Amino acid sequence: MSDHQFTKQSAGAESEPKETFVDYNALDAEARRILNLNDRGGYTVPTDGLYPYQWNWDSAFAAYGFAQFNIDRAWQELESLMAGQWASGMVPHILFHKEDARYFPGPDVWGGVGPIPSSGISQPPVAATFARRVYEMDPLAGKERMSAIYEGLRRWHQWFLKWRTDENGAICVTHPWEAGRDNTPEWDGPLKRIDPVGVGEYKRRDTSHVNPEMRPTKFDYDRYIWLVNLGRNLDWDDAKLKEANPFRVADPTMTFLLLRAHRDLQALGEALNLPTDGMDADIALLEAGARSLWNPKLQCYDAKDVMADEWAGCVSSASFLCWGAGIENERMVAHFDRVMQAVKYGVPSHDPHSDRFEPKRYWRGPSWAIVNYLIGTGMELSTDADVRARGRALAENTREAIAKFGFAEYFDPLTGEPAGGSTFTWTAAVWLGWASPTVKG
Repeated sequence: MSDHQFTKQSAGAESEPKETFVDYNALDAEARRILNLNDRGGYTVPTDGLYPYQWNWDSAFAAYGFAQFNIDRAWQELESLMAGQWASGMVPHILFHKEDARYFPGPDVWGGVGPIPSSGISQPPVAATFARRVYEMDPLAGKERMSAIYEGLRRWHQWFLKWRTDENGAICVTHPWEAGRDNTPEWDGPLKRIDPVGVGEYKRRDTSHVNPEMRPTKFDYDRYIWLVNLGRNLDWDDAKLKEANPFRVADPTMTFLLLRAHRDLQALGEALNLPTDGMDADIALLEAGARSLWNPKLQCYDAKDVMADEWAGCVSSASFLCWGAGIENERMVAHFDRVMQAVKYGVPSHDPHSDRFEPKRYWRGPSWAIVNYLIGTGMELSTDADVRARGRALAENTREAIAKFGFAEYFDPLTGEPAGGSTFTWTAAVWLGWASPTVKG
């Protein structure tokens, strides 16, 4: 039980059921404390030890969390993220501001070619979506700062469109870490085709911080490092990597989230009277790409191995990001209901009816507050009132998980047991901006 819960029983009513009360103000204060605890002066780490650097989509969530009580600090977070942008337009998935031996692979392994030591891949582009949220909370305070990062965000989106699209317009990932869903079953097929020759010996640091049964396996990690070595050996040249990289998967996560972010960026451009030329065409391409990820056999949005032209055959939490992208499909409601009925704390990252479901192993089953947020706020944009109601119910479900089990990295969807890192930045941010009943809107 969380320290912020207690049970109370009326005097003289011993047989009556106990009622649980939650001190939401205390949880709000704890969430703010976590954000400040993980603040490193202009950028935020996800949690100390396990993740001691600035991660891309974590940072965008952090900005949203800070915006609930410190709008200036929110803009600093986005500005520090965009300061690492490469000349190509890519914004890396890790910025190594200060080297820390507790994490592997570090900047010496990656050999990034940006203005700040960094990794060589990107991550789900949610920054524009959160920049819009932060801006709309205080347009006067945000006008100049949003205008200053607008073109960088636009260049980043264009980088995805130039180097990560398949023939249909869906966005591909070129490393499992790029999607933010490291060991999801969607990557099993493509990873099996990689022979990690030459990887050699290395010492993982993640399993010294967290139970190895909650982390990706050595089989996965060998291939992660092999792909990093490939990129570094090619100096992270996008054209060369497109030819040489055997891992290229059209991904619902990246496609739906870029489509949502591009809509948000276009709205910001219109609000600030900044250039939006070509963005309608970009959105149309991404819409076509999103719809191309419909697996007719599975009757669900699915990842597709571009190299082998094979569906992953997975119903995952990424499948439900469609609503936020403005892609309505009533058949996804049945999938959502089926999945949620099988767990207590959703949305599970992988279908609980699948034989590959593992409720505590990272992206093979656990529920993540951040993905719940992206799904739930997307559902709240639906034209269907019943879908909107499901989005609101998901916020309540997320609230219950955090209130009972704390600000964990992720949760066992069957029991709610906290897993991964603790005092986690993005879980605190989701609490402050969405799950807490004290959110003002």
